[in-house]
Amino acid sequence: MSRLRLAVLASGRGSNLEALIGARDRGRLGIDIALVASDRTEARALHVAREAGIATLALEPKSFPDRAAFDRALFAEVGEVQPHLIVCAGYMRVITADLVGTWLGRMINIHPSLLPAYPGLRTHARVLANGDREHGASVHFVTADLDAGPVIAQARIAVEADDTPESLAGRLLPLEHRLLVASVGLFAAGRVALDGRHVRIDGLRLERPLQLTDKGTLV
Repeated sequence: MSRLRLAVLASGRGSNLEALIGARDRGRLGIDIALVASDRTEARALHVAREAGIATLALEPKSFPDRAAFDRALFAEVGEVQPHLIVCAGYMRVITADLVGTWLGRMINIHPSLLPAYPGLRTHARVLANGDREHGASVHFVTADLDAGPVIAQARIAVEADDTPESLAGRLLPLEHRLLVASVGLFAAGRVALDGRHVRIDGLRLERPLQLTDKGTLV
């Protein structure tokens, strides 16, 4: 198939975006990043994109009467670049249901927990507060419910006795990068699709999320 055309939504530092750009530049991902869009004009992700020669868009939510109006404006611009896939990479806004429906099956998110555990914010602190022995990250299809879409793939790490939310986040981040790159690679190869509430890989229903190996592959 032709190269996968992406639009990336990001609110922060853009480290997952950097991972995608790096994998593209090394020839590991057959992707073109058509646009990086943000809800924060000062997001570092925008700088990362510009340095890589990628078009950017920043809209301020306070400039719109409500969340729905902001989303309509943002996704109108995203739609103009005709992406095959939208990647939410550290995008911190909940997207209105009608826009999610428009892009259902063509929008994914990376979330720092082993979903369905710990949707929402402060995942690292919540894992430690509950005394969990394992933590991780998930790539899932975006649906109208927060962090509740079908999970495509996960990466796992052990929680150490002296972990803090900061140390746990720091150890997980490199795995998040590898997980996102590997997951987008499935789309670039035409291997993954959403079928109702289920993920299909190579046409077969996925019974459990794929797992990231030490070699950065998904099994």
